[in-house]
Amino acid sequence: MATVVERERKYSGDEGFRLPDLTGCGGVVTMSDATVSDLDAVYWDTDDLLLLRSGHALRRRTGGHDAGWHLKVGAVGGARVEHRFPAGASDDGPPPELVALIRAASRGRPVAPAARVVNRRRERGLLDADGRVLAEVAEDDVRSEDLVDGTERAWHEIEIELVEGDEGLLDVVGERLHAAGARDVAVSKSHRAVAARIERFDDQEPDGPAGQVLAYVRAQRDAIVGNHAAAYQGGEDAVHDMRVATRRLRATLRTFRGLWDRRESETLRAELRELGGELGRVRDTQVMAVRLTDAVHELPDDLVLGPVAARIRERFAADLAEATAALRSALDADSYPALLTRLDRLADGPPADVGRRWVERRVRRAVRRADRRLDRALATTGPAGDAALHEARKKIKAARYAVEVREPAAGKPAARLVKRFKALQNLLGTHQDSVVTREALRRQALQAYADGENTFTYGLLHARQAEAAGHDRPAVLRARDRARHRKVRRWLKRG
Repeated sequence: MATVVERERKYSGDEGFRLPDLTGCGGVVTMSDATVSDLDAVYWDTDDLLLLRSGHALRRRTGGHDAGWHLKVGAVGGARVEHRFPAGASDDGPPPELVALIRAASRGRPVAPAARVVNRRRERGLLDADGRVLAEVAEDDVRSEDLVDGTERAWHEIEIELVEGDEGLLDVVGERLHAAGARDVAVSKSHRAVAARIERFDDQEPDGPAGQVLAYVRAQRDAIVGNHAAAYQGGEDAVHDMRVATRRLRATLRTFRGLWDRRESETLRAELRELGGELGRVRDTQVMAVRLTDAVHELPDDLVLGPVAARIRERFAADLAEATAALRSALDADSYPALLTRLDRLADGPPADVGRRWVERRVRRAVRRADRRLDRALATTGPAGDAALHEARKKIKAARYAVEVREPAAGKPAARLVKRFKALQNLLGTHQDSVVTREALRRQALQAYADGENTFTYGLLHARQAEAAGHDRPAVLRARDRARHRKVRRWLKRG
């Protein structure tokens, strides 16, 4: 299975629209001759179009240079990740490899043919002076059929997809197309094919004081779904973003727990903690491997005694393989789509009827809780102090997430406090990284000793980590004071 990042923009034109000359746009010197191809794609989805509604498009396409199964993830108009799988001898349904990547979006439910899109494509390359293809421009004459209700549509569409060019080229080409009468298209071909059906499922934006909380919960749920495919494959950024989304959800369900049935929200928090734990094993292993490898490479050669770098690579490669397998097992389990389905009910259903002040009080309470926990941690010394600072960091994260809930309504004052909390959180994170790294080095040294290898370098790295941790405290105190400045928090007391 191949994975590519697609950066494109779509436009439509009225009957008789002519593609303008695009030379002179962002380094484009010439346009290649057009190649013509006939594309025939069947899009698969659940009966209520969950894939499409989650920003996914799953299709089986014939014709063109990349015939086969395609899964696109992401919003039209931005960078979309496309997973490609070659067509097989039997194409009665998507291959298991792609089914695993859509389990979050489909909530584990079966998919079936939803729409057919037939396309006559005329494609040209936009070349620079060296003959490099900066982008490809495609003119599509499209016919579609909704395979459920039979609705047929036809339209003309223009796609500009980057190859070796940059986003600035897309902007300039877009201006040229607008001047020629083209209009932006914000949805995919599959979306247009089932437009009548998908309108029935348009989600209403939550309103009222609790709407801020619901909108935040929905955003984190969508982040889990949107990052699932890449996280399943071990993508570092996706694993990180998915893990953060679980943290934000857990904190929000606790901070505003009076909005929902207590038993259900606590059950969800527990299951999100388990999912976040599996994501954390992968992410922490990825980060630790890079951190220790870099630390070894920064040492002079005469201070690296024994096969230190090789042992670190071996140890963390094995740990990462084990953690990734455990994560995939969790994402393959029936409990995972069930969790997302219950989260849907919580995020999309009506919460308790509360007033604006109820929400504001919960935000202030989360902030005060973080303040108290940090003060106690800073008054604690030794190993217990390290553990206390780690717990304080968790409370600071929860306070930051609570303020993020209010940020759309409160504006810049809330954004400023979020920024100050993030700076404080990062400093405490650096301290915790040092604690975890020292323990990893200690275990690595013990194994090296048992194997009869020199442990000097591990001890040296351990000492350097301990020394660096000693410099954290003054910076933490300064960041704490900045996060508590009267001007930064004044807005919290309003109302």
